[in-house]
Amino acid sequence: MKKIFISLIAFAFFSCENIIYPELEPSLEQYVVDAWLNDLPGSQKIFLSKSNNYFMSELPKLLSGAEVYLTDEDGNRYDFEETEGGYVWGDSSSTSFLQVGTSYQLNVSIDGIRFSGTSEMNPVPPVDSITFKYQEKDFSTAEDYYLAEVVATDLAGVGNTYWIKAWKNEVYLNKASEINIAYDAGFSAGGNIDGQVFIQPIQELINPFDTDEAGEALIEPPYSIGDTIYVEIHSISESAFYFLNEVKIQTVRSGGFGALFAQPFSNVSTNLINEDVNSAIHPVGFFNVSAISSLEQVLTSEIAQKAQEEAENKN
Repeated sequence: MKKIFISLIAFAFFSCENIIYPELEPSLEQYVVDAWLNDLPGSQKIFLSKSNNYFMSELPKLLSGAEVYLTDEDGNRYDFEETEGGYVWGDSSSTSFLQVGTSYQLNVSIDGIRFSGTSEMNPVPPVDSITFKYQEKDFSTAEDYYLAEVVATDLAGVGNTYWIKAWKNEVYLNKASEINIAYDAGFSAGGNIDGQVFIQPIQELINPFDTDEAGEALIEPPYSIGDTIYVEIHSISESAFYFLNEVKIQTVRSGGFGALFAQPFSNVSTNLINEDVNSAIHPVGFFNVSAISSLEQVLTSEIAQKAQEEAENKN
């Protein structure tokens, strides 16, 4: 029995060394609707494209010739004009027409097909503050550094959902691993933390931890003196929360032995439908309207000194 057990261990460690190149059938092209709108001043933009085959590395081409517009519950219509970079409403001087508490329907007509989806704009809490914690250098950094924390309080009432976005020195933290979403003040429904301050590590997921192509941590610290951090909280629908959670699960994957037990790849959920219920063509993507609160903070030498003193006092 002992020999069999050793053989099984050897099989587990060495049988995975073979590289295979599976031949896959060409995938069916699907219409992709990327419609994340908000109440910030300026233009609103919607992107239409078709999906690429799995092994294609180039970005999908945007589709032209579509009719794209929103309607609200009072029957008002907002048309999006086609441009080289998508379908746009308004310009840099425009005030958003989107209002908290109002439901909107997205309507897309292209190639004789009509897609639609609905979303209601929910309220958003203010960003109370952005603070910094002093950290001594460790195995992943060559110098002392500072971790940023965003402080905000979930709105009263169970079921509020948010997407917290961050920019370091005007560079958006857009990796899938940096998707930072909250259900009330926590990670999921049923957490019984309604109306409280966002918990950890939601507060600290606004920090960039860059990695190289092999996934190893780089030397550059999250924040140093002189860096600027800008944070936005977006109110999102509950279905948008689950969409983003699925995106993160499908794209943030570790290799090695653990990959054997990962959730299989699949299309993530969508709130878009083909109005022809008998059609075999189904859109992917998502439509959401968000209210946004924001705050910017510079890590000055005074703030850094205070953070270091607080760390020393705790020790």
